Amino acid sequence: MGDERAESDEGIALAVLAGSPNAIVALDRDQTVLMWNPAAEKLFGWPAELMVGRRSPIVPDELTAEHNAVLERVRTGGQVSLRTRRFRRDGSLVDVRVDTSALRCGTDGGGAVIGYICVHHLPQDDEDARDRGEHRARLVRRLTDVVGDINAELELPAVLDRIAASLTELTGADAGGFVLIEGDRLRLVSAHQLPTSIRGATADLRTSLVGKLMRTGKTVMLETSELDDLIWSELPGLHSIALGLATAGGRPYGALYALFAKRRAGHVELELLELLAGHAGIAVGNAMAYQDAVRQRAHERAVFDASADGIAVLDGRGRVIQWNPAAGELTGFHADEVIGEPPPFPLPAPGEKLTFQLDSGAWLDVVSAAIPETGEIVVDFRDVTRAKELEEAKDLFLATTSHELRTPITVVRGFAGTLDSRWDKLSDVERRSAVHTIAERARSLGALMDHLLLGARAGAEEIPVRAEPFDLAALVRGATLGLPVFSDRHRIEVLVPDDLPPVMGDALATDIMLGQLLENAFKYSPDGGLIRVEVWREGDEVVVVVDDEGVGIAASDRDRVFERFIQVDSGDRRRFGGVGLGLYIVRNLARAQGGEVSAHPRPGGGTRMRLVLGVACSPTGCDTPAQ
Repeated sequence: MGDERAESDEGIALAVLAGSPNAIVALDRDQTVLMWNPAAEKLFGWPAELMVGRRSPIVPDELTAEHNAVLERVRTGGQVSLRTRRFRRDGSLVDVRVDTSALRCGTDGGGAVIGYICVHHLPQDDEDARDRGEHRARLVRRLTDVVGDINAELELPAVLDRIAASLTELTGADAGGFVLIEGDRLRLVSAHQLPTSIRGATADLRTSLVGKLMRTGKTVMLETSELDDLIWSELPGLHSIALGLATAGGRPYGALYALFAKRRAGHVELELLELLAGHAGIAVGNAMAYQDAVRQRAHERAVFDASADGIAVLDGRGRVIQWNPAAGELTGFHADEVIGEPPPFPLPAPGEKLTFQLDSGAWLDVVSAAIPETGEIVVDFRDVTRAKELEEAKDLFLATTSHELRTPITVVRGFAGTLDSRWDKLSDVERRSAVHTIAERARSLGALMDHLLLGARAGAEEIPVRAEPFDLAALVRGATLGLPVFSDRHRIEVLVPDDLPPVMGDALATDIMLGQLLENAFKYSPDGGLIRVEVWREGDEVVVVVDDEGVGIAASDRDRVFERFIQVDSGDRRRFGGVGLGLYIVRNLARAQGGEVSAHPRPGGGTRMRLVLGVACSPTGCDTPAQ
């Protein structure tokens, strides 16, 4: 068994020596040739059968001492590499580098010296190897630079173009391209040194070289046939294609094509292509991740900017670092005023809500959430002023309505009780007076109930109105006919042109509106003064204004007075009474007829209420009353 193993090892050694590109000569201790391999035959010219068993004639006499010194040195330990000269069979000298080492007995090579091994190779081979090494080192350095360049690009099209250009630079290819795998199709997205017309061309993945490469399970392939049917055939002289598979996120993403028309591709080019394809997948993955991040950021920014809620982002110290447009509108503070400063309101604890009133009077609902990864705080707040006012108005409405109802009911109950218990003791005049008071208070209760019902129907947009021509002039004169005796502190002035055309709408609804506007004029001018009603035509509309010289309405309240349960301030209810539904009903009745009502300041003080309705048109025109 041991002999067979030894014979096998010897056979392997002989095969290695026979296949070596270097000239190998083995000598015994007396410098007799033991082995002369084929490369030695080629280098020096003597065949092995002439050299084995004799001293080698290749060492010139003048270099014998040098040769012996080398053998002595390796006998005592180590290996010597020496550049020198040796004879050829034709008598010429050749420059060689000789690497000499000792042959020792024993399986571990640690025994006595029994001979020497001399390996001869031409200095030019060393230079070629050195040049190849330096060239490879340059390619590696250039590849590193290229990889850095393509990874520095963040836009995907730029990354792909840079990869295609780098491919030709590194491999020496005449042109290059990058194709994307899109389902069962390929699409050319980048090309270098090729016509721009082929960019965007597509091909079937299954019948393509990329499909063939994927079926082999390899990452790189060299193809030298069947090139005429490919889009790459536009490259003159194309004779071979090298392609490498690029993966992104663990799946095939595309492929790099290196096209050769003037030179041949070798294993070095394939190796570079494989490396570049691998790095291309990484670069593409980075670019895709960057684009996803940019899109996500854009979506977040769009939501942030377009949100109707105010949104602020605070740093770990509670300073504002982001402030969206709605935040500025809700608080009145521009981003430049709050960036780097605390927000203009206190923060609730995470998960809780805080309702806070700003100095401007606006109410905000504020919530916050912490971002543990960054230590930042996101604050969301919205304007709840209207809801707050409505809540307060509803509470006040209940209190005011209770008060408005209690007063006449108390009076009715008191007089009814008096009549019930003292009827026989009261005179006829006293009984009539009590009944009259009860009737008046009942009418007041009925009017209040009518207002409440009409206000509810207006809020539900269920006010029934008719659309028919009616005489507004007569309606205004009738509504103001008895007003001069209504108050001895007020003066009444009515101006209605004789040629006022009919208007389109509901006469009963308009009478209710006029009554409410006149009632307000008297109510909110408690110190008396002029109540002036004027009507005129403006184009296809008729305008009615009711002026008073009363307390007036602040600019900020001129639209709010038409809301439910709203008066100028809460003190007005105690001073003037009412539940705040009158003007709300007026606006809804006006709009139900296609008109509008608005409040304005009266020159010289007081309030002007302006009601606008449409002119009724007959078949012969808007200037002729409809029949």
